[in-house]
Amino acid sequence: MNFDTILFDLDGTLTDPAEGITNSVIYALKKMGIAPPERKELLKFIGPPLAQSFEKYFNLSYEQSLKAVDIYREYFAPKGLFENTLFDGVPEMLKSLKKNGKKIVLATSKPTVFANKILKHFNLYDFFDLTVGSNLDGSLTNKAEVITVALERLGNIKKDRAVMVGDRSHDVIGGIKNGLFTVGVTFGYGSEEELKAAGASHIVNSVKELTEFLI
Repeated sequence: MNFDTILFDLDGTLTDPAEGITNSVIYALKKMGIAPPERKELLKFIGPPLAQSFEKYFNLSYEQSLKAVDIYREYFAPKGLFENTLFDGVPEMLKSLKKNGKKIVLATSKPTVFANKILKHFNLYDFFDLTVGSNLDGSLTNKAEVITVALERLGNIKKDRAVMVGDRSHDVIGGIKNGLFTVGVTFGYGSEEELKAAGASHIVNSVKELTEFLI
């Protein structure tokens, strides 16, 4: 395949945010009087929109889930977003893609303001032509909608030469809904089975393999 435009998910695709996200969830649950489960049970919060996860896994109402997200951010904004690590080889991958003339886009359900801070923290910000994330008011969290907005902002690109890369089913489904080739990565938080079931066009198991495929 020969791609001109590459859209990347953030959590579980470029970075491993497990420590910061789970710490923030634990903080929110405790402040809401809910006993947090084992940390490994909270890894499923990585990727999907937060409010949906609070509703789904803790049977919170829509209003309660929004409150939980607000409390979550009390920890995440000043501290949790930096409790994060890059997957090995990511800076080198982005540098190679840029050197080869690829247009690089971040398409994440994470609020744009936090996503940009993370990119800058890891000195990745300058590799990206565009960052599209959700809004702090809870809008634009659906991955398909995020990708739609990203494509609109990019303007005149060839969709048959664009690809969405992510580690969870919603990344793949969002890409498919927008008519894009999709690459699922298994080094994040979605299994190969999840990615296949979602309809991923291609699956890779390492950043090295991903780099070779995209270039």
